[in-house]
Amino acid sequence: MTPPAPDGLEQAVAASFARGGALARADPGYVERKVQLDMAQAVAQAIEARSVLVVEAGTGVGKTFAYLVPTLLSGARALVSTATKSLQDQLFLRDLPRLRDALALPLTLALLKGRASYLCLHRLTLARESDQLPDRWAVRALARIERWAQTTASGDLAEVDGLDERSSLIPLVTSTRENCLGAECPQYRDCHVMKARREAMAADLVVVNHHLFFADMSLRDTGVAELLPSVDVAVFDEAHQLAEAGIAFLGTTLGSAQGVDLARDVLAAGLQHARGLQDWSTLAGACDRAARELRIGAVGPLGEVRGAFKLRWDERAGEAGFVAALGGVERAFAAAADALDAVAETDPDLAKLHERSADLAARARQFAQPAPPGKVRWIDLSPHQARLVESPLDIRDALREQIARAPKAWVFTSATLGDDERLSWFTEPAGLDDAQTLRAGSPFDYAAHARLYIPAGFPKPNEASHPDAVATLAARCARELGGRTFVLTTTLRALRTIGERLRELLDDNADTEGDPIQVLIQGSAPKRQLLQQFLDQPASVLVGSQSFWEGIDVPGDALQCVLIDKLPFPPPNDPLVEARVRRLEAEGRNAFADYFVAEAAVSLKQGAGRLIRSETDRGLLVVCDPRMASMNYGRRLREALPPMTRLAHEAEALAWLQTLRS
Repeated sequence: MTPPAPDGLEQAVAASFARGGALARADPGYVERKVQLDMAQAVAQAIEARSVLVVEAGTGVGKTFAYLVPTLLSGARALVSTATKSLQDQLFLRDLPRLRDALALPLTLALLKGRASYLCLHRLTLARESDQLPDRWAVRALARIERWAQTTASGDLAEVDGLDERSSLIPLVTSTRENCLGAECPQYRDCHVMKARREAMAADLVVVNHHLFFADMSLRDTGVAELLPSVDVAVFDEAHQLAEAGIAFLGTTLGSAQGVDLARDVLAAGLQHARGLQDWSTLAGACDRAARELRIGAVGPLGEVRGAFKLRWDERAGEAGFVAALGGVERAFAAAADALDAVAETDPDLAKLHERSADLAARARQFAQPAPPGKVRWIDLSPHQARLVESPLDIRDALREQIARAPKAWVFTSATLGDDERLSWFTEPAGLDDAQTLRAGSPFDYAAHARLYIPAGFPKPNEASHPDAVATLAARCARELGGRTFVLTTTLRALRTIGERLRELLDDNADTEGDPIQVLIQGSAPKRQLLQQFLDQPASVLVGSQSFWEGIDVPGDALQCVLIDKLPFPPPNDPLVEARVRRLEAEGRNAFADYFVAEAAVSLKQGAGRLIRSETDRGLLVVCDPRMASMNYGRRLREALPPMTRLAHEAEALAWLQTLRS
């Protein structure tokens, strides 16, 4: 394909989006949107100038086509990164083929995911021969995977119907950087991971995800490192999740589960490939004990852990039991590494295990030393494991380094990137202070179609009566509307309390027309199943926490009321939050205004964004936090929301719901 002349790309983009253009001819339902064209032209300019562009595109702008059309028309090699594997699949399987056909472009497309998404043929053989399958469900799942393995071309486990991505079998049939044998693998020629990387290197446009992008930056192991220098355009959709993904991968972790897994693998591989050459049972037993002692040392005086939470590093760093456990991990895995080194040449599996053992010992040594400047440490605790984490405070250095390497267009976009013109919430921690920014507002008529109600005289979030008041108000709204309601909570504790109380209230009382209303609570079933139940039975209230605040698309009448329990400020006792606050205060800045309120504004926009998803949607947003009306910062938070018409009294809110129902 011959790319258009530099001054011709914007004209080509305008022609494609015009009435009677390529998009309109391909889709009878196509609607011209000025904001979509404005964004597409800005992307075209960034591609021509090889510059950095950050775009906040409100709901309904059509941002996917707004960045894809100029990217495809430019003829440039491109990489598109999005937040999740499901969004990757949506781009690759639906949006890109539709656009390629509409624009009549001879493009080759590729999809690249992380190792854990692809079947490893060598590990499948090992799993088949293993007697360590965790349960009979795993045995059945393995049989299903083996049948599918005979016909799959991609090896992408997403193709296997009914395979839960949390299945305990997946780690046994996929590879990791640590256990992949590379060119030494007997199945190397047929390797699905290597095939996906070869296809990515040959394609005109490659779809990846943020985790893969940052994993590559830290490990150089995903194929992106080879790919990135060869592309002229890099687009990051759902860019509001970029920093979180980056921090997860740019740091260092040491987990008790890693140690337990390695101990298991040392025993199995040692007995299989080097029986009698070392005392594998003793070595593996020492590693297993050391890993479990690390968790006990991290838990410390807490004794029992319910749920998952972060523990400040300084709460354990000086304790004798924790220090001794760290030393035990280093000694046990260093001993395993020495033993494996002596036999590493006899089998590739043993060579890889030597590297893994030495790496865990080195990480234990690192965590025994003070954290370097600019890094923060904490301990992730859950009922089953402890993870020591050392992380940068943000992604600015890593991203700046990438952008400085070679001139290319960088485009970052999302529906929520800040509450000011410079989109500082995103650009500052990403190191993109000099980027061009654009705010493409939603084309929807929020003033006519949406209402905002902030209850006056409502209990404050720190009062004991607050959860019950939220549930009671939610029950009144749901009865008036006949269900079709989301309740979004800021914590899992509030989720359970409000959900259970709401169930009690709605079990006793049906809606205004006598119909029963079901209450669906996050955690009672998989997310996708809960959402389907909500859609199948309109007389429903879904109570969800963080995973339902974004990425949920329920257009039409199925969802017409969203209640948010309280303002979504970051938890002040989170170690990463504390470290960021300290840095801001050291710079002489107001941490509450510059961090807490900015974070709350973006989260609030995300939650409110569930309500209006199309031009004809109508609904009510209720924020059950009186601070949004009474405090000085409340105005900033209200202005961060789309321009909904505000209601002063509950009677007005219920009347609006009655109007929607009728």
